[in-house]
Amino acid sequence: MSDLTNHPISPRGDDDKPISQRVQHQPVSARVPERVARGVFSTGQLVLDSPKEFCIDFLYGLSRPYQVVGRVIMVPATMTEFTSALEHNLSLYQQNFGALPVTPTPVVPPPPPPKPTIEEIYQNFKLPDDLLPGAYANSVMISHSATEFCFDFIAGFYPTSVVASRVIVSAPTAPRLLNTLKGSIANWRSRPPATLGPQSPGSPADQPPT
Repeated sequence: MSDLTNHPISPRGDDDKPISQRVQHQPVSARVPERVARGVFSTGQLVLDSPKEFCIDFLYGLSRPYQVVGRVIMVPATMTEFTSALEHNLSLYQQNFGALPVTPTPVVPPPPPPKPTIEEIYQNFKLPDDLLPGAYANSVMISHSATEFCFDFIAGFYPTSVVASRVIVSAPTAPRLLNTLKGSIANWRSRPPATLGPQSPGSPADQPPT
């Protein structure tokens, strides 16, 4: 953090010069507002991107109405850090608990359902008005148990880092989410800047229920 002793601020607030300083604030811990403390459970994820940021919509499709339960906005650098951190946590999970549980595969698997379009997904999943702007995050804290992964998306600004959104997914969902994040970053990097539209959909981590 910059030293303020050499740049005193007028107590009367009559200094006409703008105050500008670089703040290096490490979100070692973050305040958890009551409204996000319990977190939300997600069964699927959808990644959207624009030239400047990524948007992760966390979906819940176990009961009706199907809903978007969380929306997080991150710049590409934070998205890359999140992906690396999740990959590291999956490695730690396997060291502590062994291989992730796998859903048994039928002897003769049914043909995969057709992949839904972005319009079809959002026709099925209700996006509440209070989630439309999303929650901005510039860092992520990840924790896990034998059955779940918890993501604390943090807005780390002076003077207090705050958990902007808390999302919980089942352990088997985490590898699929990692693959989706990696694929979305690869797609974002492969597109020339001139072809990047205002919002280009990525791939759902889980197929939404039909």
